[in-house]
Amino acid sequence: MWSTVATAFKLALAEFEPVQMLLVATLTSTVCFVVIGGGQNQWRLSRQYWFTAALLGILNPLLYYLVLFAAYDRLPAQIAQPLNYTWVVMLAVLAVPLLGQRLDGRTITGLTLSYAGVVLVLLQGNFQRLPTFDTAGVTLALASTVIWAGYWILNRRSSAAALPMMLWSFALASVLLLVINGFLGSWPESTTTLAVSAAVWIGLVEMGFTFLLWQRAMALSTNTARTSQLVFLSPFISLIFIATVLGETVTMWSVGGLVVIVAGILISGRG
Repeated sequence: MWSTVATAFKLALAEFEPVQMLLVATLTSTVCFVVIGGGQNQWRLSRQYWFTAALLGILNPLLYYLVLFAAYDRLPAQIAQPLNYTWVVMLAVLAVPLLGQRLDGRTITGLTLSYAGVVLVLLQGNFQRLPTFDTAGVTLALASTVIWAGYWILNRRSSAAALPMMLWSFALASVLLLVINGFLGSWPESTTTLAVSAAVWIGLVEMGFTFLLWQRAMALSTNTARTSQLVFLSPFISLIFIATVLGETVTMWSVGGLVVIVAGILISGRG
């Protein structure tokens, strides 16, 4: 499911501005969480967690996806997607000052390798001069990894149940996005079913119930470390959708750079 979302981003962004697409997706996610939370009677959130829910909602989906969608709006999907996957590397970096963890030799090696993969993706085999694509887009993609890693560190500090926390943080973000879009006052005069469907798909899959499926997989797994590595199939399957649906010519430098990024993540995460 997560392998489809980079393609869905580009399909929706062909007609929507990032903030408009995020509104549709976030409203969809909120409805999804309300239905699931209501069905499981897990929609109540203790008052002590309201501030945390508000802060998490501002980070994700509001700030993180605005930055990420803006990056996808400027970059080819095969560039934006591998850069976004380095959030795992950024998580290890931020865990040092925020969680008091330390960087050992293995982690440093993995970090170095992953960012070497980023360089390969960006240069696309041209080592004589800087790449010609959008520098702001690259900056936004890398900035999104900082926001996403920060979100998960803050989320880790919370002891609230995941479903009601996501329900209320997304509900707050929906209200804020309605206000933002109302203030901006712009909306596409006409949209195709494809673009709207892609935005709804993003809300359901990228930002919605797939997280709950993943959490359930972790709970059922007898070897969480081994199971968690399956998520790294996602960026490679995603390249297939990017090539076949979007029609992008996926270069071997994108594939090779992604291999190096994931290898670095796996090395830094071993043990």
